[in-house]
Amino acid sequence: MDAGKGYTLPHLPYGYKALAPYISEVQLTLHHQKHHQAYVTGANAILEKLDKARKENADLDMKALLKELSFHLGGFRLHNMFWENLAPSGVGGGGIPKDTLAAAINEEFGTFERFKKEFTQTASSVEGSGWAVLTYCMNTGRLMMMQVEKHNVNLIPGYRILMALDLWEHAYYLDYKNDRAKFIDAFWHLVNWDAVDARFVTHQKK
Repeated sequence: MDAGKGYTLPHLPYGYKALAPYISEVQLTLHHQKHHQAYVTGANAILEKLDKARKENADLDMKALLKELSFHLGGFRLHNMFWENLAPSGVGGGGIPKDTLAAAINEEFGTFERFKKEFTQTASSVEGSGWAVLTYCMNTGRLMMMQVEKHNVNLIPGYRILMALDLWEHAYYLDYKNDRAKFIDAFWHLVNWDAVDARFVTHQKK
């Protein structure tokens, strides 16, 4: 990234009311405009520190700074993917995957129901604040589950993330209070399988 440039909050590919009743307008607006924006603001603040220190040839605590940067950028990127792999229920969201992704899921897990069960268990067992993600291993060509704690812990390098589910409480507490299981169940009504499939096909070609 060139000096002086930064990150911006992306627009959602749907309106704030579009994911109801599974995610309410109030919940989605708060999540996007406040929590996602906080990671954008945090990452840009660190970039400004780096730019300033380089201009002044000043010393920095690089270990602390880069850890904080990875936290904010992890939150920024994972939220971007989360929004992209959601769509209004019945209008691109929900149902079952098709085409290339469907074939890969059946090959790896046997059935879609087995895949759904494993992903749900992955999401339900995330400790504290974190994410459940479906990934693609470029070395083996296999689909795999991953738990990402606090955006930047337990992320295995080299794995391409295909689908992400935000399990921080800020993603669901207004709608579901502390009932994470109901939020995970609601997620399946909103998955944009076309977007997940397109991401999968792109990574297969690399």
